[in-house]
Amino acid sequence: MACSNCETATISFSVPEDYRTDAPSEASVVSFCPHCLTLEPASDREPAARNEPDFSRVSDTFPTQPERAVPLALALGLCSSLATNRTAIELLLREVERAGTDPLLVLDRLIADPSIDPAIDLERRRHQLEQLLY
Repeated sequence: MACSNCETATISFSVPEDYRTDAPSEASVVSFCPHCLTLEPASDREPAARNEPDFSRVSDTFPTQPERAVPLALALGLCSSLATNRTAIELLLREVERAGTDPLLVLDRLIADPSIDPAIDLERRRHQLEQLLY
């Protein structure tokens, strides 16, 4: 599936039941763009969701383990509306931390990665997320 924002091939993955309310349209399968970091409900026909998602396509700095990558991808997808999604973003980023990854450090590295062109102002969001978490 191609990203509707930038036409890059997306990464599809199944959303664990615990995170469904944080997924777009509460979808059970979503597509995450490794270039602009947008998140969309995936087509029901998307076969890649049955396999382990390849989060290494995002960046060398993005976690590849699903227990870290899935909540981080969902949190990034919610960042377009920080005010509306504040609680969900905070909970998702805490899950990333519990799984052993520093989400703010990942965001710093994504900001510095020239292959990433986020659809949101990631640098501004990173500062706001730091205030939210600490």
